[in-house]
Amino acid sequence: MNYFKSFKEDILNFNIQNFEEKALELFYFQAENNPVYKSYLEARGVNPRDVKDILQIPFLPIRFFKDFEVVSADVSQYEGYYSSSGTTGAVTSRHYFWSEEFYLNHALNLFENEYGSIQDFHVLALLPAYLERKGSSLVSMADYFIKKSGSGYSGFYLYNHKDLVNVLRQLKNDSKKVLLLGVTFALLDLAESKLKIPKMENLIVMETGGMKGRRKEMIREEVHDKLKSAFFQTRIHSEYGMTELLSQAYSKGEGKYNLPFTMRVILRDINDPFSLSSRKQGGINVIDLANFHSCAFIETQDLGKFDDFGNLEVLGRFDNSEVRGCNLMVN
Repeated sequence: MNYFKSFKEDILNFNIQNFEEKALELFYFQAENNPVYKSYLEARGVNPRDVKDILQIPFLPIRFFKDFEVVSADVSQYEGYYSSSGTTGAVTSRHYFWSEEFYLNHALNLFENEYGSIQDFHVLALLPAYLERKGSSLVSMADYFIKKSGSGYSGFYLYNHKDLVNVLRQLKNDSKKVLLLGVTFALLDLAESKLKIPKMENLIVMETGGMKGRRKEMIREEVHDKLKSAFFQTRIHSEYGMTELLSQAYSKGEGKYNLPFTMRVILRDINDPFSLSSRKQGGINVIDLANFHSCAFIETQDLGKFDDFGNLEVLGRFDNSEVRGCNLMVN
């Protein structure tokens, strides 16, 4: 567990000097100490000592989190797990966490690195569906942000849109910024309500993705146009995260994400998951150093591309992949 403690401190203190070197170090550790990942590498015929570059690292398919305990130590040493959202009756992922305190502090660090102190915000979380089940990492993060904001206006909202709009009106001219963090279908429901949403210069609308089967899938541009019009905004912010990752990426508009210092995305060929994409577009493989306790090398079911400035755009999901709550819209 000393390895976990050391890795935790390096991340919380922004002490990652060389991402590639740290990722390889973590790969060798997890290839030996994570039974599920070790077995996967053996099944692939991969000798960890032959891996000399992060582009050679095999990525664990994300569905393994549904069927196995993906841990790099005895599971009895873990505090608990987060579970993914899913359609009724679907098997959900479980991501066991060694330290929830680490996750929450790391999430706050990443947010503040992009947006400044949380104490400069009123945090209004519109997260129905997530609040209605247990084990959501997004709810845990939002709850932590709400508490750390120190604002008496901060809080959660289910379907009480009228109360939320009343709070927005009260905060219209407040000196603090207002973060409206919402699952996509709930923000659209609010946008299409007959309530008079105030025009606010201090408002940030941030969607976390997710239709949850409540609405038809829409392309991102269509969703953002609706939200921009309803909330009088020139841009809609986005958060990219999932149960199986402990880091989040943020977009300040147009769905283009600036990846945090703990995260690297490598695109794979859409027809061959074992090969890298030869283009700027493909399946999203994520290295998340914050997953030092589980598996840091995840093959997601998301499609993405990089723009000319190296920003990631999430395009949607592979055909026939399971609809999940933390994903963006199909593009």
